[in-house]
Amino acid sequence: MESSIIDIYELSPMQQGMLFHTLYAPNSGMYFEQRSCVLKGKLNLPAFRRAWQYVVDRHPILRTAFHWEEVEKPLQVVYDKVELPWEELDWQGLEVGEQQVELGKFLECDRVLDFNLQNPPLMRITIIRLQEDSYQFVWSHHHLLMDGWCNGILFKEVFLLYKAFCQEDNNYRLPTVVPYGNYILWLQQQNQIQAEAYWKKQLQGFTSPTPFGVDYLINKSSNNINRRQYLLNKNISTQLQNFTRQHRITLNTLIQGAWGLLLSRYSGEQDVVFGTTVSGRPPELENVENIVGLFINTLPVCLQIDEDTKVIDWLQRLQIQQVEREQYSYSSLVEIQGWSNIERGIPLFESLLVFENYPVSVESILKAINSDLQVQDTQGYDKTNYPLTFTVIPSEEILFKIDYLSNRFDVETIQRIFGHLETLLQGIIDNPQQHLWQLSILTDVEMKTFVEMQNFSSLNKTLIAFINYLKSR
Repeated sequence: MESSIIDIYELSPMQQGMLFHTLYAPNSGMYFEQRSCVLKGKLNLPAFRRAWQYVVDRHPILRTAFHWEEVEKPLQVVYDKVELPWEELDWQGLEVGEQQVELGKFLECDRVLDFNLQNPPLMRITIIRLQEDSYQFVWSHHHLLMDGWCNGILFKEVFLLYKAFCQEDNNYRLPTVVPYGNYILWLQQQNQIQAEAYWKKQLQGFTSPTPFGVDYLINKSSNNINRRQYLLNKNISTQLQNFTRQHRITLNTLIQGAWGLLLSRYSGEQDVVFGTTVSGRPPELENVENIVGLFINTLPVCLQIDEDTKVIDWLQRLQIQQVEREQYSYSSLVEIQGWSNIERGIPLFESLLVFENYPVSVESILKAINSDLQVQDTQGYDKTNYPLTFTVIPSEEILFKIDYLSNRFDVETIQRIFGHLETLLQGIIDNPQQHLWQLSILTDVEMKTFVEMQNFSSLNKTLIAFINYLKSR
């Protein structure tokens, strides 16, 4: 397919960071995104493929390549047309167990099949027929193109188009696209002097990242990313939601506060810093909620833990700080690092908190357009460059996920982190008028061991750290 360049512009701050880490660690799978699910029903494959190609034709970012050689700054280059890589496989002849084995192998191979960043599109789709009315859908792309918010935008457009094409409605039209390049222009108009002053004030006094205090080098040769999940039951999830509404704070603020307190308990430091992701979609940008592209940004969260402050007063102060931070959410993490007193080459933080709060799901989209298709077994895979990434997915039962370096943490430590975090959150909602120092991180089992003081040598590293903290009070 013949294609021509139709636009060239710079990268957003987050794109710059992702490009750097991708080039620094080639073949590592860094920022590779893979989404998969099972589609149940009579799937019209030609119409489905046509719908996906249509959205590629619609959105400039999906036809974008990245160039960094022999240019002053990295650039993204938009082409007028590209063909979406599409593969169809048929596994109907395999038993269910065999299909699962083959799927595992396929997903692993797909993850190591990297993208050529200079050759668009940086995405591909595979459809695997499992049964007469069952299809495995695998969608892979580089994170440089878009963030999780865009999943809902694209799937909504794809299924609306799919429905129209199935009905042979060739005149169906979607609203006009606002290109991602408009966001780049907006970024270039922001006040960098004010942003620099803000971040210098926030990072004053920090000369090193906050240590975990519960990690250790397990095996130098093993640095795999592992994942553990923890589901808060419906009772405490409902309590947390009610608490945030009652006290006019967001669930995100509450979780950030709890995470900061946990880092303080582990590290023994009163001032802590960790990373967080923000949606980065400026409300003043026209139709920003429907633009496909990478808007999220990673920013430092700097918290002062004044142990004599009441819990609710401290959380409401954090809420105000979060609103202030959003005003400068366009700042580049590389520039923020340069404005801090932390040496270059040393990261600002070692843990990243991700609060996923996307507006729509694939299931809700299919329900809204009365589609006969059903979505099952939705799974996702991505990989970042932080030792520990803590993801929160709000729902009736709030889901916690931790992705961690296997040479820094073991499974038992991660499970204790989940337990300590739940204990902190329960303590906050039980008595928001207590002081921060009164909040415990110890689970009931650990508290019983602490009180009984039996078999002291078996106390884990985290418990010992907390005992030392109590002694210092």
